[in-house]
Amino acid sequence: MRRIVLASASPRRRELLRQIGLRFQVDPGDFDEEAASACGPEEMARELSLGKARSVADRHASAIIIAADTLVVLGDRIFGQPRTDAQARQMLRALQGRTHSVITGFTIIDTGSGRAVTRSAETRVHLRNMAPGEINAYVRTGEPLDKAGGYAIQGRGAVLVDRIEGDYSNVVGLPLSALAQALGELGVKVLPGSAGTRAALRLHPPPSR
Repeated sequence: MRRIVLASASPRRRELLRQIGLRFQVDPGDFDEEAASACGPEEMARELSLGKARSVADRHASAIIIAADTLVVLGDRIFGQPRTDAQARQMLRALQGRTHSVITGFTIIDTGSGRAVTRSAETRVHLRNMAPGEINAYVRTGEPLDKAGGYAIQGRGAVLVDRIEGDYSNVVGLPLSALAQALGELGVKVLPGSAGTRAALRLHPPPSR
């Protein structure tokens, strides 16, 4: 049986994998994200996910490693996770009333065969215009501080989102449709009952909202 290892400490990515019934363990690794050398956001997201996956692969024989990195991009500016309330307010003011891209790079490594798949997915998100008091109230919830772009579409930040184009789960942190297809290429079928996958699957109740 090949174990599945999520190379991420993100609770949102854990919830997404549980949502599609995967049984897995967590090993966040110790990859230095400052070491990324890519220029474009898609390439950077893929490079970061590959680095994260490689940082734990040697510790897990005959396992499937899943790693990801999500970037929020507006024009030529990349928004990371705000470290302070002031940074969160600044990000939200910059993003409001405009359409930005959420790009997630993901890597899957089969440590048994050495095969690897690295891809990225993009979703377009439009945040509505907000009054200063709304931004301040949202920041006071504390939700923005560990979210790329300073908002959480799966949380209270949903009330800030006017519309999206693309995969909702990608904005949360993992593009589930693209991930499932890539897992299938490595012999792990996500849908229950598919050949050769029952050992890697366990049904879970839907994530709490």
